[in-house]
Amino acid sequence: MLRNLLALRQIAKRTISTASRRQFENKVPEKQKLFQEDNGIPVHLKGGIADALLYRATMILTVGGTAYAMYELAVASFPKKQD
Repeated sequence: MLRNLLALRQIAKRTISTASRRQFENKVPEKQKLFQEDNGIPVHLKGGIADALLYRATMILTVGGTAYAMYELAVASFPKKQD
């Protein structure tokens, strides 16, 4: 029984350790400088190519969805003729 408690205590120490195994470089100041720079680029595009691609994909889906919704509305507003 004591052996199980000691093993449990050691496992708990390992999993709840406050020491990190990896040290990460703090990139926040670099990102702050990038996003606060006044270079004429909108803030939603300052992240690079990935942001530009996401923006374009969102705009294409939005415009396409709006056009499709308007088409379906036009089709629904003119009922089919009865023969």
